[in-house]
Parts: sequence; C-alpha cells; structure tokens
Amino acid sequence: MTSIHLDAAAVRVPLPGRGEREILAPTTLTLTEQRVAVIGANGSGKSTLARLLNGLVRPSSGRVTVDGKDVVRDGAAVRRLVGFCFTDPAAQLVMPTCVEDVELSLRRTVSGASARRERALAVLAANGLEEHAHDSVHSLSGGQRQLLALAGVLATEPRVVVADEPTTLLDRANTRRIGDALLGLTQQLVLVTHDLDLAARCDRVVVVDDARVVADGDPASSVDHYTRLVDSR
Repeated sequence: MTSIHLDAAAVRVPLPGRGEREILAPTTLTLTEQRVAVIGANGSGKSTLARLLNGLVRPSSGRVTVDGKDVVRDGAAVRRLVGFCFTDPAAQLVMPTCVEDVELSLRRTVSGASARRERALAVLAANGLEEHAHDSVHSLSGGQRQLLALAGVLATEPRVVVADEPTTLLDRANTRRIGDALLGLTQQLVLVTHDLDLAARCDRVVVVDDARVVADGDPASSVDHYTRLVDSR
C-alpha cells in the first residue's frame, strides 16, 4: 500500500495588513489504509488537507511525501501517483465528448491517436459509460458526469485517488452509485466527504475541525466524535 506522510504540514495564507490566516495547523499523519475518509464542517480545513496530497496546495511549512516523494520537490512524480477528483466535475471535463475527455487524460501516457482512442473506449466501458462515448459531456446526468471525471482520473492509472466531496452535488441514487464506485476501487482512496454513511464504510476516518485534526481512528469512534462535536454547537 502507498504510504502518504504529512510531517508537521501546515497551510497559511496572508491577510493584507493583518498577518496570516491558518488554513491548516501543523499536521502529522501517515496514511496507509486502503480507504481513508476525511470529515469535518465546511471551512474546517479538510479539503486543504486533501489538496496537499498531490500538490494542488503546497505546505507553508512542514513536508508532505507520497512513497518518499516530496509533493513540492517531486511534484510531477507525485501527480502521477495521486489522482484528484473534484466536487464539481465541470472543473475536470473540458472536452466536447466523453471519449475525447478521457483521451485528453491519456495524452502523456499513450502515444498515437488510435491507441489513445482504443484505451479511452476501454476506460469508458470499465466505468459503465461505453454507450455515452460520443455523447456531449453536457448531455450527461450529474452522476454520469462525476463517473466520467473519475474515469479520466483512473485512465492515468494512479496508485492513490483523492476525491474531494464527490457526492455533494448528487441525488441519493447517484450518491450511492458514486460511493460504491469509489469504495470499490483497487487504488488507495482518500475520500473527503460530508456523507457519514460513506465515511463509516472506510477503514479509517480523520476528523478535521477549526484547521486541526481532532480525531483519527476507526470509523465508529471518529464519526461519533464528529457527531458529538456538531451536536454541541
């Protein structure tokens, strides 16, 4: 299993004329489980923690490594290891059709247009989207768009998939569909979510509150800690 390590990693942003704001306090974690959930309120810092894992956000201090590769110094190598799926698939889907969008993900790893087309079609088929290969991405349902975004990430064959609140914009049926797809991955999964049922299906749950990790352990105890935290407010 891939080892993701945060060593006192912190994120701060400057405030004009007022010093800095701490987005994530110094955090030390080693993530080796197959499925790790990160939960917390909006603005707690959980998405910032997730974005540190492939260099979308750089630590202001401390260090983040993936299998010993530093997300700052070895950024390109880390991005090959860690795929990132955003909350809104519109942030990822940029080509007119589904097959073209997956082909775009393959542009650096598969040489030749015909080989890319063949591989893209295979990826779509593996994710239940084969019949939509030549459809406009804008014609898809919300769940299908999120599946397509995930397919584009998986096409690059990362060892880790980080999914940042991937079910937030979906209805209940599509939430179940995307959740099942993510939790069934062979890749290591780091799942940022507000869905406590999904979190409870993971192997480990990290709770972030007010820019700090306040609980970290088995799903039952961590979800219970978060629930009590919310109820106390």
